Amino acid sequence: MPHEMTTRRRRKRMSEMNVVPYIDVMLVLLIIFMVTAPLMNLGIEVDLPTGQAGPLSDQGDPLTVTVTATGELYLDLGDAPELVDEQTLIDKVSVIASANPSVQVTVSGDRDVAYQYIYGAMVLLQRAGVESVGLIGDPEEP
Repeated sequence: MPHEMTTRRRRKRMSEMNVVPYIDVMLVLLIIFMVTAPLMNLGIEVDLPTGQAGPLSDQGDPLTVTVTATGELYLDLGDAPELVDEQTLIDKVSVIASANPSVQVTVSGDRDVAYQYIYGAMVLLQRAGVESVGLIGDPEEP
């Protein structure tokens, strides 16, 4: 019997993790977030009037009261704007105004809203103890 050397090849175990399926899942999630991110508009859609007024000095995050074309009031405290009635607006803003008397409050209203609604919002803010109110508009295009 000739001496034959038999070599056994041992298979080396793969100790690497297959990450291809995880990459696929991450790409699908990325596409989902890219598609849904623009849809998450947290503001109230109003058509602002235009004018040549300069910007106010920045005093931190202002409170924004938005008046829609139908006269609904939305209060934006920095989070998502919430629909409020007149008494809730007075209550919430008065708490903030008493803690910070120099709080910056702005009113944005649709360009087609009746002046009565804008004026009414400003009266409510005055009742809540706000010292000054700014109006928001878009700059005029040349």
